[in-house]
Order: sequence, then C-alpha cells, then structure tokens
Amino acid sequence: MPTLPPPPPGDAAVDWVAAHLGDLCDGAPRASSIRGGQAAADAALASLDLAGYASRRSTVLPVERRGATRMSPYVRHGLLTLPELWAAAKDAPWKDREKYRDELLWQEYARHVYARLGARTAQDYQVEQPRPPRWPDPWPREMACMAFVRDELETDGWLVNQTRMWVASQWSVRAGHDWREGEDALYRRLLDGSRAANRLGWQWTVGTGSGKAYGFSRWQVEKRAPQLCAGCPLRDRCPVQDWPEAQVGARVAPPDGLVDGTTDGGPAEPVVSGEPEVVWLTAESLGAADPALLAHPHLPRMFVFDEPLLRRLRLAGIRLVFLAQALAELDVEVRRGDPVVELADRRLAVTHAPVPGFRRRAGRLDVVATHPWPWLVQPGSGSLRSYSAWRKSHRVR
Repeated sequence: MPTLPPPPPGDAAVDWVAAHLGDLCDGAPRASSIRGGQAAADAALASLDLAGYASRRSTVLPVERRGATRMSPYVRHGLLTLPELWAAAKDAPWKDREKYRDELLWQEYARHVYARLGARTAQDYQVEQPRPPRWPDPWPREMACMAFVRDELETDGWLVNQTRMWVASQWSVRAGHDWREGEDALYRRLLDGSRAANRLGWQWTVGTGSGKAYGFSRWQVEKRAPQLCAGCPLRDRCPVQDWPEAQVGARVAPPDGLVDGTTDGGPAEPVVSGEPEVVWLTAESLGAADPALLAHPHLPRMFVFDEPLLRRLRLAGIRLVFLAQALAELDVEVRRGDPVVELADRRLAVTHAPVPGFRRRAGRLDVVATHPWPWLVQPGSGSLRSYSAWRKSHRVR
C-alpha cells in the first residue's frame, strides 16, 4: 500500500480521514471538542484541577459542574501516562487526590487483567448475565436520558463514568441484550475505547463480574441530571421508574488465568538484539514521550492504520479523526494496510503494548529493540478476581 500523505492538524483531519479511511469507519468523520495530539494533551494536563473531583466526578448536568477530567482519551493512546497523572495529583486536596488516584489504579488494574486474559475478558467472570425480557431497542431515544447519552457519543465520543454505567445497565439489566454486544457498541464510539477498561466496566456494571448488577433507574437520572427527566416525553410513564427486580445469574467458572496466572507486562528494561532502522509507533503509544521514540530520536517513524482490523471493527469516524490529529504532530510515515506486511523487512524499535494484538504482530516482525511500557504498577502473578484485593497488594512506587 502506498504511503498516505501526512494528516493535517486540527479540524482539517476530518477531510483527511474521509478521503483516506472513510470506507473503514462507521459514520461520517467528525472532530470532537476533545482535540487529539500532544499539544492538546499537554494543555489539558497543565490545566488539571482536581478540587472538588470526589464530589463532582459523577455529575452529568449541568456540564459546567462536571468534575470529570476528560483525560482518558489521551491516556488511551499514550499521549499522557498514568504515572504522569498520578504525579500531577500530588497537590490536590486529600479526598480528591485519593479518589482520583483510585480511578487511575482501576485503569491500571484493567490493563493488568487484559494483558493476562486478552480475548477471555469477554467471558463472564463470576455469574452468567441474567436475561430479562428483551426490548426492541436497548437505548430508546424516547427516553431523554438515552437520547442525551447517544447525542454525546456522536458529537464528542466521550461520556462521564456515570452515564457509561447508565447505558451499560440499560442495555443488559433492563433491556435484556447481551452485554458483549453493548460493550462493542460503546467501544466503537468512545475516543478512549479500550477492551481493557470497557469490558471490565461492563462486567462489573451488569453483574457478571461482581455477582450484583448496577440497577439503573429514574432515581440516578434525577440525582445527576434532573433536567433530563423534567423534559422527557416519558416523564409520566417512565420505563425505569422503579428499581429493576434483583436477578442473579448462575455461577460460572472464572476464565483461565483470572485467579491464578502471570501477567506479561513486557520488559522492565529495554531488550535490544540489533540495530533498529525504524521506530514503529502503535495506537497504544502515540505520545512525544513514547519510550522507543525517545531512545531513537533520529530514526524515521512509521504508523500503520491496520486495514483488516479496522474493516472488522468499524470504529466511529470521530475515533479515527482523533488518531489522525495525534499523528499530525509527529514526523511519521503513515500507511494503511496489514502492519505485518507494511513493516516487513524492517528492523524495528517499538514500545511494548499490553494488548494481545501487539504481541501477535510483534512476533511476526523483526523487532530488534523493545522498550518498556510505562506501568503505574508493574504486573506480576496472583489473582486478579478482585480489584480491592489487588489494590491492597500493589503499591505505587
């Protein structure tokens, strides 16, 4: 596949994605108000203010009262790292700092689980999903809360954690649809969509990971966004007026490796077996401080839009625009095709990525220098069944 022209910065990336990747995405490309790229990530980090985070992180409306930081898209693609955000929280008020750092550790835990289990994260962890009667549309627009979330997904590709829980519970606990299909629908639309955090969040929300489902009801909407209920066409016949009936699925054996196993976190130090000629950048690590990039600053860089993968995933165009905006700030050769084909016969330097797709591709390429992933907590062995138990046994150095 010929090399693509360099992506232009800012909103001009929309037309670039339409021209070069439009057949691979779901829906017309558009730019989010969360701009992609290192400059935007650095600006967001510089303005990070965690005062009030603990009490306002779950606020949905009004938007100006939200405490959520919107850092997750930058973390998802390596423009910011969890260790950077951990350090940035050091001067925040104690309660806000501890809550924010707890959220960072949850993200790290999700990466540990995914790095170990990979595709097995799609298996129910503890119980089967209960199946109430199935609704024709799991996210009906007649419900103002669902219409609001769907509109935010389309326009910004990002949601606060509270509304992510709403749509996950509504999809499965209320509407009886398979949680895996809902997780995939959200994954394809979110700028920070990752199988690690997304699947773990869905499992705990719908109850397959915890044994107790999050019961979405009108109460949560009126508490976090009362404007929605006040203007809802169904306000006098709300389909989620009351708490859902408690249902518990049958117990299942946990996926292999969840309770006992060792997580492959990649090397703790660079592993070098030869002289690289190209730095391979992946979608997991597109920051200016990518370890392989820093270690080999004078080498050319390459990024490949994985055509077979993107054709299968059908990501929302807004996600590909965010990636293009990040690439626009890097002096990088951009290609479209199968990475194993496009990077063949090149001696590569790369930063380890804690996802199964990276391991599969790296194993078929001539990687002569692998650099460590910037973990917040270095992975190891032991049970990953409980986040609280994992956190007690893992300390940030």
